[in-house]
Amino acid sequence: MRTIATPPSGGPLQRSVAACLAAILEVEAADVPVPETAHPAPWTVWREWLAERGMGLVPIAEPRSFNWPGPWLAVLRDETAAAVAFGSPPGLAWQPLGSGASFADVESGYVVAPADVALWAPKGEAATHADGAVEALLVAPDPEAPMVRVGRADVTAGRGLEGDRYFDGRGTFSDAHGRGHDLTLVEAEALEELGFSPEEARRNVVTRGVALNALVGERFRIGSVECVGARLCEPCAHLERITGRPGTLRALIHRGGLRADVLADGELQVGDLLSRGA
Repeated sequence: MRTIATPPSGGPLQRSVAACLAAILEVEAADVPVPETAHPAPWTVWREWLAERGMGLVPIAEPRSFNWPGPWLAVLRDETAAAVAFGSPPGLAWQPLGSGASFADVESGYVVAPADVALWAPKGEAATHADGAVEALLVAPDPEAPMVRVGRADVTAGRGLEGDRYFDGRGTFSDAHGRGHDLTLVEAEALEELGFSPEEARRNVVTRGVALNALVGERFRIGSVECVGARLCEPCAHLERITGRPGTLRALIHRGGLRADVLADGELQVGDLLSRGA
């Protein structure tokens, strides 16, 4: 999510909503209308602006319990201001006015959505066939326990790394019927740029040299272990809470790595090559 300069003029709601829409859509703040403070229907202005782009605002029935691995527009109490919410579980990723509000202050919310999903396609990740390598392996024996680096680990299809809480179905988000819980991967380059340690990121496999976002839905190998990318491993309010680092949620949006499933048992080691294709 891009950093957006908040419009300099207008009421707090008008300025913050415009900034949030610009951040969510990754456009310039100057492109989003800022209704006059006295405008009787500011939301109509934004809806009509979005409609010109084939999009709209979908109200969220229960915003405080809304789990969504993407950004949405959160409106604070009494429509005093807006913020960008994100995550599953959700939290406030960005407050344009820096009001210091908490997620408990969210009163209503909207998803910015295309009017016809059949005609919409996300921006694709640049294709790459470059191989990467495993720079670190980490496990945590219990939920919220510190991550520990290991040199090697046995890996089991449907369970993940031996010694990790998800291997025994005891992870915070373990789900016997879910996919994408065997392994979590993250790029070393992203962690370095953000100033995060592998332990803080709480992912199992730290890689270097490969664009992990491009592996969603793709088969790949880590050493001799065949895997398939399930979905992005987006950050959430839970991660920000246990790391104790404010700003973690926003910093890792779309850079939190990859959730993957293991297709055959094997062994992973630091230094293993990661390559695309079965």
